[in-house]
Amino acid sequence: MKKPLRLDLTDHNSRIEKAKVGPFGSRLFDSAVSVSSGSVSNEWTLEFVDFGGEMRRDVWLAFINEIISVYKFIREYGPSDDDPTIHHVYGAHRGKKRAVSSAPFGDVVLQTLAVRFWGGSLITNSKVANERSLQRHKHSEGSSSGRSQVFDIDGSVYLGKWMTSPSWASSHSASFWRGSSVKHGVILSKSLVVADKNLVEKAMVICKEKSKVVDKTHATIVAATVEGIPSNIDLFKELVLPFAIIAQKFKKLQRWENPRSTICFLLLVYTVIFRNMLFYIFPFTLMAMALSMLALKGLREQGRLGRSFGKVTIRDQPPSNTIQKIVALKEAMASVENSLQQLNVSLLKMRTIFLAGQPEVTTQVALILLASSAVLLVVPFRYILAVSTLDLFTRELEFRREMVAAFISFVKERWESIHAAPVIVLPYEGDDNSNKALPAKSSRQTESKDVQDQRSDIYVNGIRPS
Repeated sequence: MKKPLRLDLTDHNSRIEKAKVGPFGSRLFDSAVSVSSGSVSNEWTLEFVDFGGEMRRDVWLAFINEIISVYKFIREYGPSDDDPTIHHVYGAHRGKKRAVSSAPFGDVVLQTLAVRFWGGSLITNSKVANERSLQRHKHSEGSSSGRSQVFDIDGSVYLGKWMTSPSWASSHSASFWRGSSVKHGVILSKSLVVADKNLVEKAMVICKEKSKVVDKTHATIVAATVEGIPSNIDLFKELVLPFAIIAQKFKKLQRWENPRSTICFLLLVYTVIFRNMLFYIFPFTLMAMALSMLALKGLREQGRLGRSFGKVTIRDQPPSNTIQKIVALKEAMASVENSLQQLNVSLLKMRTIFLAGQPEVTTQVALILLASSAVLLVVPFRYILAVSTLDLFTRELEFRREMVAAFISFVKERWESIHAAPVIVLPYEGDDNSNKALPAKSSRQTESKDVQDQRSDIYVNGIRPS
C-alpha cells in the first residue's frame, strides 16, 4: 500500500489552473487541473473522468482555489504567528483558525474579515493602548485609513502593524474605512446590526458592484477576441470603416465629383496656407477631438445615443468543416506570404539603391534628392505645399490624366528595372548530435523574382551563376 502524498498549499507561490490531458502525453481532453506548491517538482495533475460534463473538475478547482486564496489572505491581512502583540487583542490568536473555516475572497471583504477575525478589545496597558483614544478620535473624524489602526463597528481594534497587504493603501479601501461607521443602525455585535448593514455586508455590496464593472470589461475584451482569420478580417474592416469613409470622401473631392465642395475645400486649404495658420492645425485638431469626446459623453449620459451606439457588429462566418478551415487558413497564409515577399523585394531594391548595387540608378536618385533639398532650401514651404495641393487635385482632370498616367508608368518601369540585392541562406548550424543525425545541407541562394530575371548581373561568392 502506497503512502499518501501531501502537497503544501500554504506557500505564496501555490497556484491552480485548468489543464488538458490525454494518452501518450497529448493535450486532448480538457478534464484536469494542475496544482503546484511553488516548484516544478511539486506539481500535480489531477484528472477527473466525467463524460457527462466538467462539473467534478470545476468543483475541485473551486475548492482548491479557495484553500490557496485563504492562505494568501492570512499572509496578507493577518499578523504573523510569532507576533507578540497578537495576545494584546482578545481573540486574535484564533483568527487564523476562523479564517481557514470561512475561506473568503475580495480586497475590501478580506479587510473587513481580517478586522472581524483578528480585531478585538485591547486587554493590555501597553503603548498601543495609550494610542487608543487618539485613534478613536481619528476614526470619528473619518480618517481611519492607511497605516492607522481601524475599528470595527463594536469598537474593537485591528492594529496598523498587521496591515501588511498593499491593498490597505488603495483608494477604494481608504474610502470604505473612511465611511464605514454605522449611522442609522443599532449595534448589538460585530455581525448583528439592526436597521443597517454591518461592515462585511457593506464590503460585499461594494465588491459585487466592482465585480460587475470588471465582468463587463472582461466580456467586452472577450467579444473583441474573435476566433478565425475571416472573422478577424471582418472585425478589422469594421473598425477602420470611419477612416475608409474619410478616404472615400477625400477621393470624391479629388475627382471633382461635386465641384462646389472641392472649390470650398481648396479655398479653406489655401487660406490656411497663405495666412500662416499651419501652426494652429494640430492644436485645433486636438481641441476638436476633446470637444467631440465630451459631447458624446454628455449625450450618452442623457441617454440620447441609444444602447447600441458604439457597439461593433459583424456577421458570423458560415459553418465549415475541418477541411474548409484548413483551406481557408492556407489561402490566408499564402496571401500574407505574398505580401511579405513583395515587401522584402521592395526593401532589397532600396538596399541596392543606397549601397550602389546599380551605380547609374544610385546616381540618378542622389541627384533627385539633391535637387529636392535645394528646392526646399530656396523656396518657402508654403509655396511648395500649395503647388503639391494643386497637383493632387488636378491629377484626375482630363487635361492632365494622360500625362500623369505616362509619368506613373515611367516610374513603375524604372522601379521594376532595379535589381534586388541577392540573399544567401547559410546551412543550419545545430549541436553535434543534430549534425551527426542529419547531413549538412549545402549553401543555397534564395532569390526574388526580379533577381531570377537578371541572374547574369548577380555574383555569389565571386562565381557567376549558370
